[in-house]
Amino acid sequence: MYLCHVIKMNNTRFATAIHIMTLLAKSPQEWLTSEWMAGSININPAVVRKEISVLREAGLITSRKGKEGGSQLSKGADSITISEIYSAVKNSEVLGKKNNNPNPVCSVGREINNHLNDLFVETDQLVVKFLGDKSLEQFTDQFD
Repeated sequence: MYLCHVIKMNNTRFATAIHIMTLLAKSPQEWLTSEWMAGSININPAVVRKEISVLREAGLITSRKGKEGGSQLSKGADSITISEIYSAVKNSEVLGKKNNNPNPVCSVGREINNHLNDLFVETDQLVVKFLGDKSLEQFTDQFD
């Protein structure tokens, strides 16, 4: 049960971050609270706060505490790329993980992880490049 929950969390981090960033981009003058954003995403506010912390550390969000607290984008949505958001919350390779314990006696097992690593790096670079051509503003413009 716990492992399934962790896997689900890992698989939704990017979607959650994009949702947060889109909400902030749609209301650039507002200080949005994690509770309000959690209502839109339909998740626990603690998960939103965790992702806000990661996005703030990446320099994409600014936050303030207190009664008038909340979060805003740290710069215009036109100057934030989707790849910046992806890079901030990425916690695993696009294609997954390497094999933990391949057989070193096998000719394939001995070298599989080296070749997988090259493939993973190339794939990740392609994803970052593809997402780097898209701004948060372009993504946000799709919504009413």
